Formats: sequence, structure tokens, C-alpha cells
Amino acid sequence: QVQLVESGGGLVQPGGSLRLSCEASGPVYSIAFMGWYRQAPGKQRELVAGITSSGETNSGDSVKGRFSISRDDAESTVSLQIDNLKPEDTAVYYCNVLQNYPTRVNYWGQGTQVTVSS
Repeated sequence: QVQLVESGGGLVQPGGSLRLSCEASGPVYSIAFMGWYRQAPGKQRELVAGITSSGETNSGDSVKGRFSISRDDAESTVSLQIDNLKPEDTAVYYCNVLQNYPTRVNYWGQGTQVTVSS
């Protein structure tokens, strides 16, 4: 099965930037979607940004203009550039991959903590 390893989280001051990366390994093929979700304490997990196999992207309203997602299929990675961080961006960020062949399966990374605080 596909395994996901995230990196790049940490503590950053408001207004700062981070770049999260997720590397997929294993039978990485027929990946229809790669994305990032986040979950803050006491809140539901929410989609931050996603990118399809054709390169179409979408992002949540709260992060539009500040977060950008990219994928490198040759390296089996998906990255999330986060700019102008706000305290409300504090959460555990999870990488997600949807594989649609031979069966439809969602894979999740272990999560990486992002804390925005002065």
C-alpha cells in the first residue's frame, strides 16, 4: 500500500512562511488526487488545498491567496507553500492521496504540527 511521510512543520511567528512536503512511496500509480487537510484542537478535519492528476487545484476560503499547492509526479511528492501565517492556521496538517485503480483508496500521512505564535 501507499505510504506517506510529511515534513516541514514547526513553530513560526505570525506573518511567517512554511513549506510542507509529503513524499509517497510504494505502489504510487493512478493517483487521482493529492491534498492537504488540517485539524485544529476541537475542530473537524478540513481540506486546505488539493490538486488533481490534471493539475487542477482548489483551496479552502480561509487560505485562498496565502496557501499554494504543487505536485511532482516524478518524485511522487506534493508540497504546500504557506505564506502570511496566522494564529488560526495552527493545526496538525495531514497529507492525503486518493488512488483510484485498481480500487479507490484514500491514504493519510501521520500529520505534521504547524504552530503559529509569537
